[in-house]
This record gives sequence, structure tokens and C-alpha cells, in this order.
Amino acid sequence: MTPLPPDAAVPRSARRPTRRPAFVAALCAAALAVTGLTAAAPPERDTAGAAAALPYQDPALPVPQRVEDLLGRMTLDDKLGQMTQIEKDALVPQSDLATYRIGSVLSGGDSTVSPNNAQTWADTYDSLQRTALATPLGIPMIYGIDAVHGHNAVRGATLFPHNIGLGATRDPALVQRVGRAVAEEVAGTGIDWSFAPCLCVARNDRWGRTYESFGETPELPTAMTSFITGLQGGTLGGDPASVLATAKHYLGDGGTTGGVDQGNTQLTEAELRAVHLPPFEEAVKRGVGSVMLSYSSWNGVRSHAHKYLVTDVLKGELGFTGFVVSDWAAVDQLDGQSGFTGAEIATAVNAGVDMVMVPHDYKKFLSLVRGEVTAGRISQARIDDANRRILTKKFQLGLFERPLTDRSYTATVGSAAHRTLARQAVRASQVLLKNDGGILPLPKTGKLFVAGKSADDIGNQSGGWTVGWQGRSGPVTEGTTVLQGIRAAVADPSRVTYDRYGNGIDGGYTAAVAVVGETPYAEMRGDRPDGMGLDQEDLQTLARLKASGVPVVVVLVSGRPLDIAAQLPDWKALLAAWLPGTEGGGVADVLFGDHAPTGKLPMTWMRSAAQQPVNDGDGKSPLFPYGHGLTYGTDPDPDPDPTPAKACTATHKLVNSWPGGHQAEVTVKNTGTGPITGWTVDWDLGGATVTSLWNGTHTVADGRITVRGTGSGGTLAAGATTSFGYTANGTAGTPAPRCTPA
Repeated sequence: MTPLPPDAAVPRSARRPTRRPAFVAALCAAALAVTGLTAAAPPERDTAGAAAALPYQDPALPVPQRVEDLLGRMTLDDKLGQMTQIEKDALVPQSDLATYRIGSVLSGGDSTVSPNNAQTWADTYDSLQRTALATPLGIPMIYGIDAVHGHNAVRGATLFPHNIGLGATRDPALVQRVGRAVAEEVAGTGIDWSFAPCLCVARNDRWGRTYESFGETPELPTAMTSFITGLQGGTLGGDPASVLATAKHYLGDGGTTGGVDQGNTQLTEAELRAVHLPPFEEAVKRGVGSVMLSYSSWNGVRSHAHKYLVTDVLKGELGFTGFVVSDWAAVDQLDGQSGFTGAEIATAVNAGVDMVMVPHDYKKFLSLVRGEVTAGRISQARIDDANRRILTKKFQLGLFERPLTDRSYTATVGSAAHRTLARQAVRASQVLLKNDGGILPLPKTGKLFVAGKSADDIGNQSGGWTVGWQGRSGPVTEGTTVLQGIRAAVADPSRVTYDRYGNGIDGGYTAAVAVVGETPYAEMRGDRPDGMGLDQEDLQTLARLKASGVPVVVVLVSGRPLDIAAQLPDWKALLAAWLPGTEGGGVADVLFGDHAPTGKLPMTWMRSAAQQPVNDGDGKSPLFPYGHGLTYGTDPDPDPDPTPAKACTATHKLVNSWPGGHQAEVTVKNTGTGPITGWTVDWDLGGATVTSLWNGTHTVADGRITVRGTGSGGTLAAGATTSFGYTANGTAGTPAPRCTPA
């Protein structure tokens, strides 16, 4: 199929509608005659041969009107193509994109371009988009990719901390800014749809996707749905960098028995709703454009076949108006056998799947789904509903007017501004778990020994989903390693010695920094059904450092809490760095005290792997509780007053607002002379209703809310602060919260 010439479609920064030359329709008609597909009637043409503007081509008309006009012009083949998503590398020849009316293309975890840079990605996108537009109706494709911690398929992109680290920041506003930066880099390569964020509530750290979770309680992922607003903007398509977000994986993938990826979540409906549904409810309120279903099952029924969860709860009860997409080849898994069947397709589509991630054998898929519709096993009404949902998002994104890459964003990929933001996110994500004798922050003038397999490895510190599905160790992309960050922070880099294995250390060093932990993995390959401790290399490295007598500071690079209780007494300090991404300088910022650690545990830290699952409030005694996190300079006064005075203050800050709702943060400070072991904060809601609250528990009576501190945040040393946040319907007003110490 001959692609459109460059001036036949325009980048998203432009505002004029697309016009297509008359010969394209003739070429498409010839191709359709060969394949046997039916063609929709082409647009009427004026005497000059240009396409006359039809209602669906008019950006001034309301989106629902445009959708209905276009839907009325589409054949069954047009509609089934819109419900089909295929892997870019499966598209041979490229003209099949137009021939089979394919509505969506994706790049899987290992799908790339050559050379792998932002420019090539943008060129590839534009070539595919021009092909998609070469049909009588000129419906643009939508391109999806797993940009889950930055535009991670693109070498040189800015990689942010994985979600577990962002959860540790407890900062929804920062996470929204991260989402915006990711959107700009994704848009700079033309791509208009990210399969993020993962809103799973990880309840068992054996799960290989634990790092994709913001936290183990529903409140934390719910708060971090701010990432959706960052990706999409205040209004989907409101600016050229608006990227369609995906809430995934619906529903309960973080609660499977044994933490088995793609396993079975065995919960009552009340438990499922209480733990796993709230983040999706909030995502829908934020206008998330798509929802991806989970491979997992709920009490033995796969999510992709669960009409009650998908159609009744998500689309009906929650009022989700976007479209539901399957996971990679998940529909093909429904009968437990390899290869699509018509029955599998009918089950999934009738359950509520609007777009099927095929991703390879699209010809067989289209033949089978057509047969199911023809036989009446999938209704025309269900097909039309799916198309309305998909087309609505394409119109809202502005793809019909601005189908090509906005090259003004291409230079933002890996930009200095985005790397600065990522470094800020890294330092905010660091959780200080132990600091005996106040060894941290380290002196910049000291003599330091650095060791460990992740000290100078950008691949290890970035984790899975980094320039490849599983990620890998080594220099996979550009960035700053932890070692490089340390050398840049000290007064004299020559006083920093590095050996991966800890060889050559003697007693003459101020401290030894060991950067150890997990190597990259993704999904089921990261499941740890057995031990969850450090590997032999790490243990041997740590043993060498301990034998020197030098104080050991451990920086743990991992996608989850690890079983380290037996080794912890040997360490003077422990800093949980999670998977920080490309900006290792953020770790050094905390190690040397340029920024005090502020992160709080998003997961309960096990005392041993035998405790799994271990979660906040389950009555188990962990090594470190959910919400734990130390900082510098907040130890209680060593010589306190005989009768310390107890007092606290609460400061209310509006973080975000939108029509009909808002998000706020309340900071609680111990202003007394002694520690407080609990506190409550209350204020008049002024008619607002709280929809979610994190880092505390709350009750409402007579229009007044009372919040109580929980976990480590409920106990405050003199001068210490903690915070909680909430979202609410209604206006924020000017609350005057009152704090009462326990």
C-alpha cells in the first residue's frame, strides 16, 4: 500500500484537518478487491477532487456526534479492525495495517527500532500512521507501549524510579510531574498510548511484579493515580503531549495465592473490593482512557472472561467510559491451549473486552471474530459499543486532526530538565531503615570504599522493563550510576576506591558503601517462591567488608523488601534505594546529606521470607513496619526535660484541584519538647466528602473529619513531622485543622 505523502497528515502540534489525495481511495479499493474485505463508501468529493468535509472530519463538532457519523459509515471489517491490536514486528507487509483496517499497533517489551533513538521511533511511528490513514475513511491508528518508568524502550530516555520507589515518596504531586515528563518523552516519539500506571496492590513480595506496585495498601496506589493526570493532562488531548493512560491490571493481580504471577486471587468479593478496587475507582474518576485486564483469576475465573467484574462493575457501577484492552495474548489463554479459538474470542468480547492485544496472528483472529459475529455469538451492538469507546478516545486525543509526531517534543527525550526531575524523585524515594551512631550522612572529605555488583551498573539500578522486557545488567542506556554519583559528590574523587567484590579493602577507610541487591527481571521470571535473600556474590562481598572492621553502609537496590534480618546486625546503616532508574546521583544526594531522607516504606519489611505474605495490620511482627523511614537529625533530646510538654500543629495544603474535587496534604509537626505516641487532626469539611485518605485512618461525624496517625507516622519525636493526604469531592475551602497529641 502506498503511504500518504508527508503533507497529507500533520503533527499533533498543528491544528488544520487532514486532507487525503483522491488516488489513495482507489489504491485501497484495489487492495480490498484482492483480499476480499469489504470497503466503506469513500467520502464524497467536490469538483476539485478534494475530499468534502464530512461530519466526523469536522473538529468543531462534539465528539459523540463525530463518533456516530463515522460509525455509520464503517463496515463490519472496519469495526473489527478497530478492535484489533497487533505487534509492530508482526506486521508483514506494512500495508496490511490499512488492508485489514487495523486500529492499533504496539511494541512489546523486546520490540525496538534500529538505531534505537527517539528520532527513529518517531520516523517509524509516522510511517505506520501514514499507512493506517491510507483507507477510504482515514481512521488513524493508536500506538501503545509499556512506558512504565519513563519511556523505557528508548535508549537515552529518562528512567524514573519504578513504582515501588515512587510509592515511598508519598508525594502524589511529584508523581504527577513524573507522569507529565513521561508523556512528553512518549509524545516526542509519536506514540500516543502508555500501558501505565500499574495500580496493583501488592500483597505478597514473592510476586515478580511487586516493584510495579506503588504500595501494599489500597490508599497508596489510589493516591498515586495522579500519574494518570500527568500522562493525559487535565483533559485528554488538551495539549499535544497528552498521552492515553492505562489503569492496569484489573483486578486483583497483586493478591494471588503465593504471589504467583498470573495466578489465582482467592478472596471474598468484600475483600476484593476493599483492597484491590479503590485505585481503579479513583482512576475512573480521573478520566483514565483505558483499562487493561489482568492475566490472573478471581476465585478460579480469569479476568478476561469475567463479565461481572468488567461489564457490571467497571463499566456499569464505576461508570468507566473508556475502552478495555486485553493483555498480551491473554484471550488466547482462556482455554488453556495455544492458538485462538472463536469461543475464546466470543467469551472475552462478551465479557467486555473492547480491544484485543492479539498480538501476532491478526489474520486468523479477524477471521474468527468475524465468524462469531456472523453466527450471532457476538452481537452487532457489542461491536458498536467497543468501537464507540475506542473511537471516542481517538477523537479526544486529536488523532484525526494531528496524526503525526509533534517533533517539538522529540528533544525532551532524556533532557536535562527531565533528568533533574528524576533525580529529585530518586532522592525522595530513598528510605533510611537503619543509621546506628548517625554514620549517615557520610562526610564528603572522608576516605570511602565502594563495592557491590550494583554500584556501577545502570542496568541493575534500573531493573526490568529497561530497553527490553526483562532488562539486563550492564550499560544498557545512558545515565549516572550510584558510584558516579558518589564520586561527583565528594570533595576529592581520588579518595573513593571501588572494587565490585570488596577486594583490597583495609582498615584505613572512613566507611564502606556496599551497593547490593537484585538483578533485573520482569513478571513471572521475578517470582521468588523459595528464598528471598541476597545472592552468594553479595554475601561474600559483604563478608569481606565486615572483616576489614570498616563501618559498612548498605544501599539495597531491589524491586521489593528482601530477607536481610540475619545480616542487618553487621551493617551500621541500611538505605533502601529500590530501583532508582538512570539518575544514581539522587542516591548520593541522600548518602552525603545534601538532602535528608524522607521516604517511607510502601511495603511492610519481612522479618523472614516465611512471613510472606506480611502486610500492615495483619498482626505479624515485621522487621520494619509499613510507613517506617528515618531521617537525619531527629533523635530525641538525650537530656530531656523531666516533664516534656506535648503539643502539635497541623498545616493544610491544597495539592491539586479539578472540577468537582480536590487533593490536599496535611503536615503534622510535634512542636512539644518530648515525643508523642499518637495524634489526631480534625477539621470542618465544609460540605466536601472525602473519597480516599492515605497515611492515616479517618472518621466523619456531623460534617467534621477526624484523622488518626497510623504506623510509624503516629509516633513523632520532638520537632519531627509526618503527613497524610486525601482526595475529596467538593471544594477545599480554607480548612483550619486542629492537632491533638496523645
